[in-house]
Formats: sequence, structure tokens, C-alpha cells
Amino acid sequence: MKKTLVLIFGTIICCSLSFGQKVQSNPLKAGAAKVNITPAKAELPANYLGVNDSIYSRAIVVNSGTVNAALITVDIGAIRDNMWQNITRRIEKELGIPVQNILITATHTHAVPFGMGGEKLEQKIFESVKQAKNKLQPARIGYGTGVSYINVNRNIIDPGTRKWWEGANYEGPSDKTVAVVSIEALDGTPIAVYYNYAMHAVLTGNLDLVSGDAPGAASRYIESSFNNKIVALWSTGFEGDQNPVFFQQTFDLRNIRIKEYAARGEDISNAMPPGGTGMDRNNPEVARLMNEQKEITRSMGVMLGEEVKRVMRNIERPVTSATIAAAQKTVSFPGRRRTNQGRAGYEGTYVDGDSVNLRLGVLRIDDIVLGTVNAEVFNLIAQQLKKESPYARTIAVSLTNGTANSGYIPNDAAFGYQTFEVLSSRCKPGYAERAIINGILDLIAEVK
Repeated sequence: MKKTLVLIFGTIICCSLSFGQKVQSNPLKAGAAKVNITPAKAELPANYLGVNDSIYSRAIVVNSGTVNAALITVDIGAIRDNMWQNITRRIEKELGIPVQNILITATHTHAVPFGMGGEKLEQKIFESVKQAKNKLQPARIGYGTGVSYINVNRNIIDPGTRKWWEGANYEGPSDKTVAVVSIEALDGTPIAVYYNYAMHAVLTGNLDLVSGDAPGAASRYIESSFNNKIVALWSTGFEGDQNPVFFQQTFDLRNIRIKEYAARGEDISNAMPPGGTGMDRNNPEVARLMNEQKEITRSMGVMLGEEVKRVMRNIERPVTSATIAAAQKTVSFPGRRRTNQGRAGYEGTYVDGDSVNLRLGVLRIDDIVLGTVNAEVFNLIAQQLKKESPYARTIAVSLTNGTANSGYIPNDAAFGYQTFEVLSSRCKPGYAERAIINGILDLIAEVK
């Protein structure tokens, strides 16, 4: 472990680095697998009424000579630090894939039990990687990008209250890019696809049913299109301020829930309403809105999945040999603690808080670079990272390899907004944006 000190804005930022090995280009092998991680109904908390659609751990293992790397996506809200540590250490010990070569990403679906984890889940995630490694075969890899318009910036000024709130801001920053990494056997038979898009998976959260939300719908659609002989991994882009473009049913259901709580004497109007209570499913309006949510989720999955397939069909010159290199590090910078309350539209008051620690990573496969952070990050930071990266094929991945103590990470300019993400952020303004960009760029330089 090497220690460095980085000076940013006159403040010392401590970075712990763990570098990967640079290796020569070698013939590429790849394998992929998925394992169902859907909890049994008896395992669900009381506020979950059942399962809307199954959830999975999906994994791709790539090999170049003696070097292996694993890309894993899990249909859960977040990858907790203890889960990340337990799984990566076991993968390294039993499968020979170094910790710095492993990316575990959460789809961030809001329709799974909060804090879902434990040995049973960890075993299933490990099994998905083991199965993928056992399926290694000669392969070729290609990259392409497409465009999808199913996301939108979610921070607006409410026209009624003239305060910040959550809604569709069509003029706000929003990257519509779909990045696609396609992996095929040498004869062109698809093995896996790894796709990246910046959007919160929040469409099905009010159903009180387990669901993979839009990422699950998109992956299922892609896999079904290839007769389930391919594994499709969603990769969460920098989605801190990005929602599904069609989201009104969620707001309408939320308002119904607020009124039902208010009738019992509890005001949740300026909070995130808890699920599982206060929703009468015999109410025709509730039933209609919930059915619409299911249809919208499926439709968005189809739209995104079709764009991924279109990009896959048009990828040019996939390579059969590749270099795999990786590195990770932790960056720290000043934090803050909020001293008042209010979800949005309120001026926040703060005192100095604990330092914020972010885990950054880079995985390079040939000239495809995945830059990762273990937090929810505003989209403009990803856009700036891709502009500054020396690699045109740079993918920004959030919610990967643990969970930071940061809360949301706004770009510097957004700290002037009274949005709930900014108000709740534990980052002191002026540090996080460059810490992420500079940190990932430094790692890219290490794996060249």
C-alpha cells in the first residue's frame, strides 16, 4: 500500500492507493452467468407484500493470459462495505481474481428490502462469479454508444411553491448516452453485454413488491431477445440527479400515501414516505396507478434494451486480444453535518463533520476504461470526467465497491440549489467534484 498526499483548494486530502498490474496484450477469454437472488416470501420484511419480478446477481469474468477481472451487477439498493469486503476477499482467495480487478455494482433498485445482505446473498453473488469463470472461452470484445431518452434531470423549481422539488427538468443537465460493451465468442455468438446508463431505478418502489425495476426489465428483455443465452449487466451511471422521465404515477401514489398518513395524525409531506402501509389496494385509483407503473417500467426496459441491441449489432472491429489492468484508491476530503431538517426547498445549516471517504477504481480492458466510485454522483461530474479522460471509451460507474459516507455528491455548481440531494450531502462544497475526477484520472494514468 502506497500513501500519497494530494493538495486541493489548500486542504490536504489523503489518498490510499492500491495499484494493479500492467500486463501485455493476450488472447481474450470471457464467461458470464446469473444467479437468482430473489428472497422467499417468508424472508421478506412486513412492509413487502411479495414479488413482482425476480432479481439477480449477474457476472462477467474476462481473462487475458494470467490476468482475470470480474464485473458483477446485483439487483439491490447498495453494496454495503462488509458485503464488498467479504465477497471480493473470497473471490480473490478461491477464484484467483485480485480485489482491485473486481467491480461489484448495485442497480440501486428501490424495490428491494433496505440493507438486503447476509451470508446467503453473498454466497449467491460469489456463485455467479464462479459460474462465469467456469464458462471462460475464447472471446472478442467491442464497444459502442447509443442514445436513450428515458432519463431526465430531476431537480426543478416547483411552480406553485417556488421552492426546489423533485420533478422532470427537461432543461437540466442529463447525459442520454448508453455505453455498451459487447462480448462474443469467436464465431459471433453473444456471451454477455455490459451496458451503462445514468438513471435512478425508482419506478416500482411504491408497489411494495420486490422488483429489479427498469434495470431488471431492460436486462430481462435483452436476455429474452437472445433466448436467454446471453447475460445482460446493467451498470449504474452517475445518476445522483437523474430520474426516469415518466414518473408521475410515483408522485401520485406518494400523495395518496401522505393523505392516509395525515388521517392518522402523522405528517410525512416533507419526507420520503415509508412503504408497505397506508396504501389501500382496493382503491381503484391506487390499482390503476400501480398497474401503470408496472407497464411504464416494462416499456422503459424495452426501449433501453432495444437501444442496447441496436448498438450491439453495429459494433465494429471487436478485438480478440486485450490488456487487463486495474487500480483502486481511497480519497478523503472535508465533510459537513446538517443541523436542521427539511427535504427540499429549505436553506440548510451545517457544521463541520467527519471527513468524507470515497473508494475510486479503474478497470481497463484494452482501450475500454471503467471509472468507478462508491457513491451517488451528479451527472455533470461524469460528463466532465469523460471530457478529460485520455480514453475516448471511458464509462463512469457509480454505486460500486461499497458505500461511501458522503450521501449524494453534487457537482460544485449544484451546491447553490436547495434540492434534497444537496441538502443531505455530507460533502463540504468545493472538494468532491475534483477529488473524483482527478482521482480517477490518476488511476487511469497508472493503468496505461
